[in-house]
Amino acid sequence: MKKIVSWGLGGGLAIAVVGGLIWYVTTRPSVQESDIISRNGFHWHPELVIYIKGEMQEIPKNIGIGAVHQPMHTHDDPPLIHLEFQGLARKQDITLGQFFKNWGKDMRSFGTDMKMTVNGKENAEYENYVMRDRDKIELSFD
Repeated sequence: MKKIVSWGLGGGLAIAVVGGLIWYVTTRPSVQESDIISRNGFHWHPELVIYIKGEMQEIPKNIGIGAVHQPMHTHDDPPLIHLEFQGLARKQDITLGQFFKNWGKDMRSFGTDMKMTVNGKENAEYENYVMRDRDKIELSFD
């Protein structure tokens, strides 16, 4: 009788584990191919310059560097943003908004009437802008 109970408990546990695994795989968000920037990593350097009422603002050194080294960070050479990804990188990983999250700032907290240019052309993607190597991003606030 003890063997039957043991087998019953073991079988029930196995069914629960398999069921949980199936649930996990089917409910987790999938990575869309169109969202993938790279599977093998990269090292890019967009530039970000911020002006408030015409005055250039200093972007701090070592944003994203600390106990946990973020793949998106600055060193001692702002306005360069370092995008150093070792493996899979998705669009949402390299947005301008993600940089501001790493910095601990709200992108819209610098002032009113925000304008953005990327490589000299007006751009209204703001936080959703997916940065690329050698981009020159300029934010202006009144």
